[in-house]
Amino acid sequence: MFRKMRRFKQQISDAECREILISQKRGVLSLIGENGYPYGIPIDHWFCDADGCLYFHGAKEGHKIDAIKACNKACYTVYDEGFRKPGEWALNIKSVIVFGKIELVTDEDKAREICTQLVKKFTDDEEYLEQELKSALSRVQCLKLVPDYMTGKLVNES
Repeated sequence: MFRKMRRFKQQISDAECREILISQKRGVLSLIGENGYPYGIPIDHWFCDADGCLYFHGAKEGHKIDAIKACNKACYTVYDEGFRKPGEWALNIKSVIVFGKIELVTDEDKAREICTQLVKKFTDDEEYLEQELKSALSRVQCLKLVPDYMTGKLVNES
């Protein structure tokens, strides 16, 4: 159902893919938008290594929610900061693409966990976390991307 990577020598392992999903804070979530147009949005994520799913949060209504309700297929792309080999100008970048089904999270305890984990990716300020949960949690819609297929690769920009 999913294509094999054409340039398979650049493919990275599942473990490396998971590490990138854990360590990076954001990526691009792509959905099928209105009139069949692609709809890609930059968004923060939390990758839960325990269940292998990606989690997001946002508003309870809007283009993203409408797109998900119309078609639950999604693609999420993440890439790292890259590195340069000594004496070279080109960056070497690892990227991960996850294809799967996205769903609305309705469980309040799970939404609290998702929002907590997302905040912790950016700060360890407990006071800030508690204030955000208290003031904004009721207005947040959390999302769960259940992967069907994941692949990653290392690309040299040169």
